[in-house]
Amino acid sequence: MKIKIESVLFTPIQVGKVEIPNRFVRSATHDFMANRDGSVSDRQVSLFENLARGEVGLIITGHAYIHPAGIASPFQTGVDRDDRIDGLSRITEVVHKHPSRIFLQLSHAGRQTTPKICGCTPLAPSAVYEPTFKIMPKEMSPEEIRGIIEDFIQGSRRAEQSGFDGVQLHIAHGYLLSSFISPYTNRRTDEWGGSLSNRFRIVREIIEGIKESLGKEFPLIVKLNSSDFLSDGLTLEESIEIARILEEKGVDGIEVSGGMAEAGKGSVWKGLRKEDEEGYFVDSASQIKKAVAIPVIGLGGIRTFSNMERFIAEGSTDLVSMCRSLIRDPFLVKKFRAGEIQKSECISCNKCFNLRGISCAALKE
Repeated sequence: MKIKIESVLFTPIQVGKVEIPNRFVRSATHDFMANRDGSVSDRQVSLFENLARGEVGLIITGHAYIHPAGIASPFQTGVDRDDRIDGLSRITEVVHKHPSRIFLQLSHAGRQTTPKICGCTPLAPSAVYEPTFKIMPKEMSPEEIRGIIEDFIQGSRRAEQSGFDGVQLHIAHGYLLSSFISPYTNRRTDEWGGSLSNRFRIVREIIEGIKESLGKEFPLIVKLNSSDFLSDGLTLEESIEIARILEEKGVDGIEVSGGMAEAGKGSVWKGLRKEDEEGYFVDSASQIKKAVAIPVIGLGGIRTFSNMERFIAEGSTDLVSMCRSLIRDPFLVKKFRAGEIQKSECISCNKCFNLRGISCAALKE
């Protein structure tokens, strides 16, 4: 049976001042394809060009580190210096030959890295041991926090100068900004910890700084944890309150995810789910959507076109986000529109993530 092109999934939507041509989002995915020094590689240019050719409405890059201390993984893209701009511009130039829009995700690893990777003692709001990486991080001083705020602001400036249509702040998965808003990892007693308002302060000042630097109309979205999946961690109730504050501060959209490394339950759950179990973060996204008027992006192992359509039609989300399905086939959206397929062939084995660069292992077997 052919899928009708009139589907709501192929209608445009505004995210801030930017019109996204359809409701499909490529969720930020670390590609392990940057050069060793963090500069953009030819492989990355090809990767993003294919996603645009495949008609993905909004492409979000893998997390780009805003400071060398925030490097999370080998072969990660950097946006920490002005000499990155020319390389990053190569990505936006190929994407903008197509209707797709592209945002750069800005991130800092915080305590989820190692000295071997970042060249330092990992930083965190509080010195809370990280068992996955076997790291006791350094509690950041107020001066270091101020410096990181400025690094995020400058990273957004470089993104804008590189031609990106907007930026996404990574406030999920246990990375630095996520660890600040989580009561589990932020145990400070000064102005940067304690109450939700204080834990959120670093994010608020970054947003205000970006808006002041680039103007209120420059598109800014966030990736937000709905839950840390840890006792004493961030809860959905607090995430909903954070979402309200984000909207008040001028954020243009929220992508809802969850988990962190030590919870043993991150955002990419291994194993193919039954069709009625797809979208394992969609319920949380729906709760957040009820609290805000800005676009909300849902995700979580979504593979079936009819589910994607239903999530939007019933008002649970405004856009649907995919990661592994688009590693399997960057032309998935185009095939959906042509009615060639009705479900991604991705089996969620997670073998696509490797140091040689993301690629579908199942296609090679």
